Order: sequence, then structure tokens, then C-alpha cells
Amino acid sequence: MQTTQDAPAEILFKLWPWLEANKTKIIVVASAIIVVVGIYYFMASQREENEIAAGSALSQLLMMAPSPNVNPADALAKLAEKYPGTAAAQRAQLASAASMFGASKYPEAAAAFQKFLDSNPSGVLAATALLGLGASMEAQNKLDAAQVAYQRVAATYSGNPSALPALCGLGRIAEAQGKLKEAMDRYEAAARAGSAGGSMANEANIRAAELRAKIAATAPTATAPVVKPAIAIPATAPATVPAAK
Repeated sequence: MQTTQDAPAEILFKLWPWLEANKTKIIVVASAIIVVVGIYYFMASQREENEIAAGSALSQLLMMAPSPNVNPADALAKLAEKYPGTAAAQRAQLASAASMFGASKYPEAAAAFQKFLDSNPSGVLAATALLGLGASMEAQNKLDAAQVAYQRVAATYSGNPSALPALCGLGRIAEAQGKLKEAMDRYEAAARAGSAGGSMANEANIRAAELRAKIAATAPTATAPVVKPAIAIPATAPATVPAAK
């Protein structure tokens, strides 16, 4: 039985006539591949340089001392526009929305968080953006919209750090709507989500305990059933009526 040691040579021998007949085509294809690979590596290096530049610019901006002449939200938004498609641009866009929220510009913050979600509906920062959107809506007393955002965070990103404040937000909304049992359940879930500790988890636990006591205090007390008194049986037999003479 013939060994396969010379198999590559045999294959090359059989392909050689085809290679000779299609030499020009092969050269063209090979050249095209080389060009494509070169473009890919060039673009990759450009992206890497762009990421580094964007990250450096964001770090400088975040470490900059506050100035009355510089609006942080606008500066961050401009940085995001300057370096589109970079991770730093995403963080800058999210930080810009958070800066608006911190300045009590709740409608603008809600619009900025929603804009981020439109372009990054499932990215790693989507949970934070959803939480910011819910908080912005809650700050405007748009409780239904806030509830939707918080519920999405709690359901979709249960293992994310944003789940704890989202559950607390759902507790506040339920409490504001007079749904004390639901609010207590939400606070208890928040306390479990923050089982490692932390002020927010502790506050949720305390609030759940307060609501539990309030619910118990307002619950109707059970009353003992009313027992009708039995008919008394005289201790002695009634006196007999003397017969008429």
C-alpha cells in the first residue's frame, strides 16, 4: 500500500498545469488579498490609535477642575462626536447625560439617555442608561415611564449593579401609588440584591421593615365570634300549682 508521504507533491504535480494556465488570475487574486489584508491592519491600527486618543481626552476632561466657563455636559457631548465609535465616546455620551441630570435638567437628561439607548440598546452600558432614563422620568413625576425603565433594568440586568437602585426606584413608585405591599416586596428584593452590604441596601432593608410594621398596624384585627347565651335551665323545679278544691 502506497504511503501518503508524497501526497503534497502529488497534489502539486496534478495542479501544476492549472496553475500555469491561470497564472495571471492567481497573481491578481493574490495581490487583491494582500491589499485587503493591508487595509484591514491599517484600519485596525487607526482604530487603536483613535481609541487611545479618545480615552486620553476623556481622562483629561474628567480630571479637569470645574470652571464656570465650561459646561461639562456640552464638553462631553462634543468629545463623543469627535471620536465616534470608540468606547471612550460611549462613556462620554453617558457621562454627558449624567451631568445634565446632576444639573437638574431632567428633560434634557432623559433625552440624552434615550439617545444613548437608541444607538446602544444592548451594550454593556445599556443598564446604566436605562437606570438614568428611569431616574430622569421619576424626577419629572412621570412615574409610569420611570416604572417601565426600572422594570427593564430589574428584569434584564438582574446581575448588574444598576439592578439595586432600579428596585429601590420601583419601591418608591409603588409607595407613592399607595401600593404598600408591592413597595415592601420591592425593597426586600433590593436588600437581597445588595446582600454584600452598602448604604442603599441597608436603607432598602429599613424601609421594608417600616412598611411591614405599617401594613401590620393597619390590617383589620380578627374579632372573636359572638356566642349567643344558652337558655338558662332553672336549678329547681317550678312550684306545682295547688289543685282547686
